[in-house]
Amino acid sequence: MSDFLDIKQAIMADEQNQAYTARGIGPVYQVGPDVRILIIGQAPGAKVEQTGIPFNDKSGDRLREWMGITADEFYNSGKVGNLPLDFYFPGKGKSGDIPPRKGFADKWHPKMLADMPKVSLIILVGAYAQRYYLPIKKSETMTAVIKRSQEFEPKFMPIVHPSPRNNIWLRKNPWFEADVVPRLQARVRELMNEK
Repeated sequence: MSDFLDIKQAIMADEQNQAYTARGIGPVYQVGPDVRILIIGQAPGAKVEQTGIPFNDKSGDRLREWMGITADEFYNSGKVGNLPLDFYFPGKGKSGDIPPRKGFADKWHPKMLADMPKVSLIILVGAYAQRYYLPIKKSETMTAVIKRSQEFEPKFMPIVHPSPRNNIWLRKNPWFEADVVPRLQARVRELMNEK
């Protein structure tokens, strides 16, 4: 774990993050050497930033439901990790949170991923993560990407953000919870059961 601690100290000392560090705000992510399932989303929200616990909100409750795991498995098994594109809450915009800062994931994700050799599934939550990690056209909608999610499996599973803001999207796209969620749950359970 010393490599992860060194990286955390480097993140907090980085000039790009000094304003957060000065206010006593640490980076929000969850990593470890035994992580098999890695969740990559946009950035922590305001509530998550306050607690410092990834997906500690209604979105997290729904995400765990979709994954078919308990909060204890999510936080304490060591098999589930969370590595957003930005480890800090970027602030509010006109229609939601501001996008993650450019270049942030470029700087820190390779270092973190190098120390997580057991990762077998990366759940890409939302369009920002999907555009960053998948070979897709800029013009392709998130809905279209998720509809062809089997093309990216077993390594990647693109999903919609579990935020209550997406309830309308979920009602319009019932195939997601009927088809994608069961596949996600089966893959998650398979990896959670690995020794």
